[in-house]
Amino acid sequence: MTDLTADEARRIILRAQGFLGAAARAGGVPAMLRRVGAVQLDTISVLARSHELVAYARLGAVGRDAVERVYWDAPARAFEYWCHAACVLPVEQWPLYDFRRRAFRERRFRWHEVPPVVDKVLEQVRSDGPLTTADIGGAKNGGPWWDWSDTKIAIEWLLDIGEVVCTRRVGWRRVYELAERAIPAELLGQDLSDAECVTRLTGIAGRALGVATRADLADFTRVRGAHAALLDEALLSGAAGLVPVRVSGWPARRGAGADGPNAWADPAALDGEPRGRHRTTPLSPFDSLIWERARAERVFGLNHRLEAYVPRDKRVHGYFAMPVLAGGRIIGRVDPAREGATLVARQVGFEPGARARDVAAMSDALWEAASWVGCTGVRVERVGTPELEAPLRAAVAQGSHRRQ
Repeated sequence: MTDLTADEARRIILRAQGFLGAAARAGGVPAMLRRVGAVQLDTISVLARSHELVAYARLGAVGRDAVERVYWDAPARAFEYWCHAACVLPVEQWPLYDFRRRAFRERRFRWHEVPPVVDKVLEQVRSDGPLTTADIGGAKNGGPWWDWSDTKIAIEWLLDIGEVVCTRRVGWRRVYELAERAIPAELLGQDLSDAECVTRLTGIAGRALGVATRADLADFTRVRGAHAALLDEALLSGAAGLVPVRVSGWPARRGAGADGPNAWADPAALDGEPRGRHRTTPLSPFDSLIWERARAERVFGLNHRLEAYVPRDKRVHGYFAMPVLAGGRIIGRVDPAREGATLVARQVGFEPGARARDVAAMSDALWEAASWVGCTGVRVERVGTPELEAPLRAAVAQGSHRRQ
């Protein structure tokens, strides 16, 4: 068993996730998607949508069109499905979600009862596809967002069970196509058991996370009940390809004792000390580096939650506060917006113990992000760390002069 300090584990995690070392940027967006295993989707768009921010955070000023082409292209290189949440997944993972598609088919229910029109909708896709919800009768009945039309419920259930697939979007609308027409035949032809699916996905999660607790691995693909038991079996038998490690300062694993292993690691990630330059970047709250709150606090000391759905007067860090990564640490948060050609930092806060170099890093992160989204200016409105307000404003102004 390998013993790791919390700092060693953090650096392994950063390298595994593509934030440490030049090798992480090799292969561009396609390699990035395979490296992280899953990119979460969300409707909120501030600087850009979250799935674009994930690529930017690792690769820098990659063209946004290049990101979209990798996620949604023809022929399919990726597809959308339920992993940690609604995610973009490499197309080669299609067979690995058979376990979830079977579970949906057996339940015949997720958020809504499956309506009688489902066969009609499937036939419509078969004869006229690919189609959006607008093509098949609309997404809503006119009420709240969850008040889906019968055709929307039907097409989403067909997506859940794998009859149809989304491999591209148009204007943020899913485009639904028959899986047999969109997914390569060699992937469709695989027939994996639930155990095989969960075992292989556990290995993917372990490689993407670098070092992870059992809870981290289960959260990655949101397995529960019998499927979580399969994950445990894959870990204990070694079938997932991960090895037990003990990380100092991480909580003990139940039943393992204080001196026993409390996490799992990708053996390749343990081979050699992580070296190279750290990325300095704002992170989407939905980035897999920090998407699980308990893990983010354990690895980075970051207590963070998305406040977009919190009443304005109760927000602490802002509507879409983005943690800022620099030097392998979370140095602070910024709540961004755009006004014309200006990136507006509505609120900037630094984590306890912030230093002068963190001020420079925050300024660099703001200016690089501004350039990526086509902004030519940066304006800081509020700084929640009073002693660093004047240095930050000076650094941002200096960044403006450098770019003139």
